[in-house]
Amino acid sequence: MNITLPQFSLAAPEIFILGMIAFILMADVFLSERKRYITFLLVQATLIAAFFITLPEFNAYPTPVVTFSGNYVLDQLAVLSKLFIYLFSFFAFLYARQYIITHQIARSEYYLLGLLAVLGMSIMASANNFLTIYLGLELLSLALYAMVAMHKKSNLATEAAMKYFVLGSLASGFFLYGISLFYGVTGHIELSPIGQVLRSHTDPLPIVALIFVLAGVIFKFGAVPFHIWVPDVYEGAPTPTTLFISSAPKVAAFAITIRILVQVAPSLQIDWQQILIVAAILSMFLGNLLAIAQTNLKRMLAYSSIAHVGYTLLGLIAGPNSADGYSAALFYILTYVLVVAGAFAVIIILNREGPEFDQLDDYRGLNARSPWLAFMMLLLLFSMAGVPPAVGFFAKFGLLKALVQANLVWLAVLALIFALIGAYYYLRVVMLMYFEEPIDTANSQPIVISSDMLIAISINGGATLFLGLLPSAFIDLCRITVG
Repeated sequence: MNITLPQFSLAAPEIFILGMIAFILMADVFLSERKRYITFLLVQATLIAAFFITLPEFNAYPTPVVTFSGNYVLDQLAVLSKLFIYLFSFFAFLYARQYIITHQIARSEYYLLGLLAVLGMSIMASANNFLTIYLGLELLSLALYAMVAMHKKSNLATEAAMKYFVLGSLASGFFLYGISLFYGVTGHIELSPIGQVLRSHTDPLPIVALIFVLAGVIFKFGAVPFHIWVPDVYEGAPTPTTLFISSAPKVAAFAITIRILVQVAPSLQIDWQQILIVAAILSMFLGNLLAIAQTNLKRMLAYSSIAHVGYTLLGLIAGPNSADGYSAALFYILTYVLVVAGAFAVIIILNREGPEFDQLDDYRGLNARSPWLAFMMLLLLFSMAGVPPAVGFFAKFGLLKALVQANLVWLAVLALIFALIGAYYYLRVVMLMYFEEPIDTANSQPIVISSDMLIAISINGGATLFLGLLPSAFIDLCRITVG
């Protein structure tokens, strides 16, 4: 009997993060309240180190390498996903620091839960087995449930956490049931062997299994019809948690979706394309329509995220019949996460003294109070609306091009119409910032921004403009990753 030892070096980022979680957890016990900032520094150092541990793997493993008895795969999709998960998480924790202090949220617990969520996402990115996907998914989900509820003085946060937990548990049940059906049909839980067995199956049971699995994945994306939690959680959670939920988990969800569709269900392509077309159209329609009616910026961005997930699904739909479908979807989700993180960061910066600045009226006259912050917000909103030269224009253009290549012109036209409708509520915020006066005189004072937050939001907004002016290198990177 031959026993093959796992290649532990391939999982170095996950092993390192797990070790650092244990170390930081123990070190924090011995820190006084005044020195709790050390926990924050250690968590950020962990993310930086994990980023540089992972970076060389992109060129070192151009072809997929499978280890840990088929449970773990390292390829360029996994590596790129992890790099952006670490990067977005780093900025999410940086934006969260002052907010957590002001609102008296348990600092150490917040960052450690966030790091556990990062570990879960990292596992998801390299999962080559349904149970490994589920392990990463639940590690991420349980950490997020707790992070949403950490603002103990907020009834909205408690309510949002309960809704998220109950609906998340339901989605996990769907996902597990789908896995059990796949195992019953094929006798495997590894992704590629399931796909090979399904090529010779003609009965409808695999389609039922795929529907349940996609239900669990679509819940993590927040697409229709599993979108009910999104506006309530986005509004009720502490804004840094909302920023975190809206960014890195989307990348991890995209990675596992690509793997499931490409490795497990190529023989069910026609079926899952029809499912995703319905989900995409409903997400774009309801997301854009309901966002128009919102007066709370966090809820508006929540419904906006539902619409953007719908656009991302368009790339997955076009993927099998277009050379650029999957890469266009990857480019879209990465740029959207970059932009939405910056938008929530602006809300956090305005919350410097405690009260939530999440109503649209709070942004009246923002240009007079802080021209630079208003300009950054303008770039971010232009990107989400798809207005050039922001990167969102090229992200939407890439999706439309992929749909045309896949002979789905009608869907491209529909997406363009929804994009034009969606531009209204983004430009409404721009109008409030530049052409309206504050209603409350208390909101007319100049805004003081700390140097670290100023640098972070400038990088966010600057990247949105830079990638819009020079998008080709990033587009090529996405093509290499999922080409």
